[in-house]
Amino acid sequence: MNSKENLLLVIGYVWPEPASSAAGKHMLSLIRLFLKRGWKVHYASPAAQGEHEIDLLSEGAEAHQITLNCSSFDSFVERLQPTAVLFDRYMMEEQFSWRVAKVCPDALRILDMEDVHSLREARQKAIKAGKCITEAEVHTDLAKREAAAIFRSDVSLVISEAEMAFLQEKYQIPIDLLEHCPFLHEAHEEPLLGFAERAHFISIGNFRHAPNWDAVRRLKEEIWPQIRKALPEAELHVYGAYPPPKATQLHDPKTGFLVQGWASDARQVMGSSRVCLAPLRFGAGLKGKLTEAMLCGTPSVTTRVGAEGIQGGLAWPGAVEDEVELFIKEAISLYQDQKKWEGMHVRGESILEERFDRESISERVMKKVEWLLQNLPTHREKNFIGGMLLHQSMRSTQYMSQWIEEKNRR
Repeated sequence: MNSKENLLLVIGYVWPEPASSAAGKHMLSLIRLFLKRGWKVHYASPAAQGEHEIDLLSEGAEAHQITLNCSSFDSFVERLQPTAVLFDRYMMEEQFSWRVAKVCPDALRILDMEDVHSLREARQKAIKAGKCITEAEVHTDLAKREAAAIFRSDVSLVISEAEMAFLQEKYQIPIDLLEHCPFLHEAHEEPLLGFAERAHFISIGNFRHAPNWDAVRRLKEEIWPQIRKALPEAELHVYGAYPPPKATQLHDPKTGFLVQGWASDARQVMGSSRVCLAPLRFGAGLKGKLTEAMLCGTPSVTTRVGAEGIQGGLAWPGAVEDEVELFIKEAISLYQDQKKWEGMHVRGESILEERFDRESISERVMKKVEWLLQNLPTHREKNFIGGMLLHQSMRSTQYMSQWIEEKNRR
């Protein structure tokens, strides 16, 4: 197989914004991975342009605006004749996979999950209700849609080992349809600042992501007042793209709670902070802010949800606490104790080296892609459920899309 002839079409839910979200950074990493292997990459999205999107052309990829519920996509993908199509989250698979299967049946169909959306939603509902998640709450309509997208795809990239296990246990998805693909971090090339050269706390995360906004509110109402009481000179710098008015209204210099908005250089602000705070009560996937903190040598205090899928059996570079009082205690201790703080950098390095080695992850993922391209008919024959879900009697999304297109013509 000549990799120079291969073409990847990425169908994006949004245009990649690597400086705004972990999802955007992960998508850019995948694009760069295929480009590095000699593939041509085309990125298409029905989304409106964002404020902080990457210049795909400068990366070596081509960009295309596409339309939902329109057969113009069929002509577009037929002209392109991709070797593989990567769907950015299950929503794009629902919208476009049936069109790809119809026009380019031999194209490898890859689903990039980012996280298990149904798990995140179930956890959010459980938090609001003040209870634990039940079996019924992970067997929702959203879960069925997401699982169906996985079965229809030839392989799904799963960002967390915890979610690999979850998908197999809760939805009986065969391991052959899943590939673990965590963050492909690029090394931090700048020298790291020491304890005495840093100041203040940091919280960072896109405000459009519900778990991040919930964490900011929790910091403002429960956590920061107690930390500030113990450390009256400390400040909490809250960064994140797309802060709504309800977030900017929390800005309060008198109490050291500073809502800074979008950070053009997340590594710079993380690398100059002494401690990262991430009191996440719900969510899914991997938390890019926390692995980014490790790259910057910044200890973090988070929750079990925040740390999920990151550390494996290794010690956390900071603290993992769900109880508010213990969370506050650990944050204050890390901020004041230089010896303790310095020991956390070694822990972060160990996690990055053992669990996020860019080269080994990249090699494994591309080997899976190459194997699938060489064995696609056999692989699909084994996936009876996927074939069943592509059968015409199961294509409600297709028929709805065609109805919308016909309606729009009138």
